[in-house]
Amino acid sequence: MNIYEKLGIIQSKLKAPKGQYNSFGKYKYRSCEDILEAVKPLLAETKTVLSVTDRMEVVGDRIYVRAEAHLNDCEDTGEITTVAYAREEESKKGMDSSQVTGAASSYARKYALNGLFCIDDNKDSDSTNAGSSGKTSAKKPESKEPVEMITSENVMSIQNIIDKYPNSNLFEQIKTRFKVDDAKGLTKEKGQKCLKMLIEYDKQHSGKE
Repeated sequence: MNIYEKLGIIQSKLKAPKGQYNSFGKYKYRSCEDILEAVKPLLAETKTVLSVTDRMEVVGDRIYVRAEAHLNDCEDTGEITTVAYAREEESKKGMDSSQVTGAASSYARKYALNGLFCIDDNKDSDSTNAGSSGKTSAKKPESKEPVEMITSENVMSIQNIIDKYPNSNLFEQIKTRFKVDDAKGLTKEKGQKCLKMLIEYDKQHSGKE
């Protein structure tokens, strides 16, 4: 059995459920650790070894983490490698430089493993993780009416709550949940929803940090 046949066995048997839960965004996700724990028994079964490495690369004026996942055959010289990149942010609220690098490293390693083991990690926190009714519907034509954006007052309220919990990565969770790069990019409706969620979070965690 060559390395490709062994990889095929691992891919067909590997079950790596989304074992983590984001209480703010209310969706499930899998981490790099979830994948590693799930694959270890299959590595022993197929007599293969998995190693994951990463290094920093500078592209232009930005820093990227390049992660490589290597699957090696213990019975032969066969090896399969996949590569994934994650761009290191210049700064993130509530995170020091080492945490920023660590987050980019974890992200890149996870997607290198996804590529190696054919794991589909696409998610939509508003639909995929909220349950499915099993029904399909035709796509509605996009409205050409102007979209009303979030008010400056709500932006300030959102920012105040985010700044109140610097270690909770609330800003990153908002970016993931609402698919924006900044609170000012929220529509009025999403801004109100975001603020409501943050207020509820504040009520639950006030005095704990």
